[in-house]
Amino acid sequence: MKKMAVEAIYRRPNTSKAAADHKIYPYLLRKLPIVRPNQVWATDITYVPMARGFVYLIAIVDWFSPRVLSWRLSITVETDFCVEALKQALTRFGTPDIFNTDQCSQFAGAAFTSILLREKIAISMDGKGAWRDNVIVERLWRSVKYEEVYLHAYASVPDARTSPRHDHQQTLHL
Repeated sequence: MKKMAVEAIYRRPNTSKAAADHKIYPYLLRKLPIVRPNQVWATDITYVPMARGFVYLIAIVDWFSPRVLSWRLSITVETDFCVEALKQALTRFGTPDIFNTDQCSQFAGAAFTSILLREKIAISMDGKGAWRDNVIVERLWRSVKYEEVYLHAYASVPDARTSPRHDHQQTLHL
């Protein structure tokens, strides 16, 4: 299907809706050498298909390693689970110099950006529709989906969380 540029037609959730009143920050990573841990963290939201519907997954990744620092599943795309993941990563690993996100409302809104600004973390945002600006997290999503999600059709969120490959340390397995 990929070679033929054919894609299945089904309803997918939109995880990248921007809000008109949110501040959009410049992309700070262009040609920036990433040379140490906690220099740049990045995040994104994807969806995980379930037997009935889907759930949303956020991961916060250190670009240097690229280690998953924190992640959360949510049945809604509200900002709360994103803020929880951010707070956990900051508590466990300190603060990065730069935090890169896309321009979606969960990351551009005050609930998320106020934490970054309070911690004096520079905010970087991908260009509109520029998935390559956050390629580290996009690679993670590809691995998570092809190596875990698509191989284990989860019936429920608890099933996903108790997957036999569940591991909090280095990699993200639901």
